[in-house]
Amino acid sequence: MDKLDFLLALSKRLEGLPDADQRASLDYYSEILDDLIEGGMTETEAVASLGSVEAIAEEILMDMPLTKLVKAKMKKRRRMTGIEIALLIVGFPIWLPILISLFAVALSVYVSLWAAVISLYAADLSLAAGSLAGLLGAIMMFVGGHPASALLFLGAMLVLVGLAILLFFGCNATAKGVWKLGKLTLRGIKACFVRKEGK
Repeated sequence: MDKLDFLLALSKRLEGLPDADQRASLDYYSEILDDLIEGGMTETEAVASLGSVEAIAEEILMDMPLTKLVKAKMKKRRRMTGIEIALLIVGFPIWLPILISLFAVALSVYVSLWAAVISLYAADLSLAAGSLAGLLGAIMMFVGGHPASALLFLGAMLVLVGLAILLFFGCNATAKGVWKLGKLTLRGIKACFVRKEGK
C-alpha cells in the first residue's frame, strides 16, 4: 500500500467526522509518512511501519469526544422507514423511561463512588485533627504535672498521625481508581460507537 492508498483508506474509515478533524488526522499522518520517506524508507515501508489502517482509525476515533462520535454516527445513518418511525413513537412510553433509568443508575453509582472517596478524605482529615488534639492534650498534661498522661496522649498522637498518613495514600489510590474506572467506562461507551463505525 502506498501513501495515497493509505490516506484514502484512512479517510474512508473516518467518514462522518467533522471535516476539520478528518483533515487534521490525514495531514498528521501524511506528514509522518513524508518524514519517514525523507529518512530513506520507500512509501510501502513507511506505510507498513505505521500499522494497520483499522488500528489507526480506531485510535483516532477513541481520542475523539463522545459527542463527536455520536454526531458522526447519526450523520451516517440511513433514512428511517415509516414502520421504524411508528415503532419508535409507539414504544416511546417504554424505551424512554428505561433509558432514563439506566442513565440515572449509572450516574448514581458514579456519584456514590466519588462520595465514598470524599468520605475517606474526611476520615483522614479527622485523624489528622485528632493527632493535633493529642499533641495539645500531651502539652496540657505535661504542663499540668501529669507526665504519664502526657506520654499516653503523645502515643495516641503518633498512632493517629501514622493512620492519617496511611489513609492518605489509600485515599489517593482510591481516587485514582475511581478516575480510571470513569475513563474506562467512557472508553467502553466510545468503543461501542467505534465498532459500529467500522462495520
